[in-house]
Amino acid sequence: MKAVAFSHYLPIDDPRSFIDADLAKPEPAGHDILVAIRAVAVNPVDTKVRSGRGKGGVVDGPPRVIGWDASGTVEAIGPEVTRFAIGDEVYYAGDITRPGCNAEFQIVDERIVGRKPASLGFAEAAALPLTTITAYESFFDRLGIDRDGANAGQSILIIGGGGGVGSIGIQLAKQAGLIVIATASRPETSAWVTDLGADHVVNHREDMVAQVRGLGLHHVDHVAIFNDMRHWAAAVELIRPQGGIVSIDDVDLPMPMGEMKMKAASLHWEFMFARAMHSTPDMGRQHDLLCWVADEIDAGRIRTTLSEVISPINAENMRKAHQLVESGKAKGKIVLSGF
Repeated sequence: MKAVAFSHYLPIDDPRSFIDADLAKPEPAGHDILVAIRAVAVNPVDTKVRSGRGKGGVVDGPPRVIGWDASGTVEAIGPEVTRFAIGDEVYYAGDITRPGCNAEFQIVDERIVGRKPASLGFAEAAALPLTTITAYESFFDRLGIDRDGANAGQSILIIGGGGGVGSIGIQLAKQAGLIVIATASRPETSAWVTDLGADHVVNHREDMVAQVRGLGLHHVDHVAIFNDMRHWAAAVELIRPQGGIVSIDDVDLPMPMGEMKMKAASLHWEFMFARAMHSTPDMGRQHDLLCWVADEIDAGRIRTTLSEVISPINAENMRKAHQLVESGKAKGKIVLSGF
């Protein structure tokens, strides 16, 4: 099967950072399904894994295939599969401990796969899974916000609103009835988050505390840090007593906890691969949430966060997509479609 892989951890401007490869087609077993890939999306985690986080070196073993956002059609199923049949259209993020989706075929556990929204094409669907799971788990599993509106009227500050996680997060928060303050730093991303439903937009490159308080909000009920922890001090100052902050990255940056203790506020980490990586008993919640989101999309209440499609899926185009993500200037999601 065709695949986009790499054998060395290299910066993306090196033409060897991705190679076109021909690999053996995998076979499903147990709860696995074999998916014929139609489209894939690129996330910041892809760029970090591909570069070796700056350490460089040679990949252990054969060329490595990454990628954790895909849509496609079920080609074959393992003997324990109950959720899907051959021919079903699916979308999912996958498992970081297994080979990724940047190949013609991929093995993935059915418990972390959802049915593809019927109203979306494959490229539109591939833009969603990883960021959707991350935002959903951040809000509803980590912060304890009620998905169905019991916390309507509460406020949430989404730092990094224009990125992939922020773009779907705005929509999920609005569906839950929250007042959404999203951050964006450029005119195009400000327009993007407003169009997605943000009630207010503030610039995370300026004084966020002053901007939020200028909206008449001394504190916010929830904070989601979806870009980096450089904004920790502002998040701590803005969170209400007994409120919660959720973050997805930068675990090594300083995070003074004194004011968090004084407020009895909580910090939560979200890592959407945790359930699959540790085979938790509730792995199937990712299947359930992806199917719920598919229903919301088909009902017209949530939309794709796709911003650009590049075709076909090959090493050259994968380098282009990674360059765009690494630039920090992309909005929404970048998708590659078709081999």
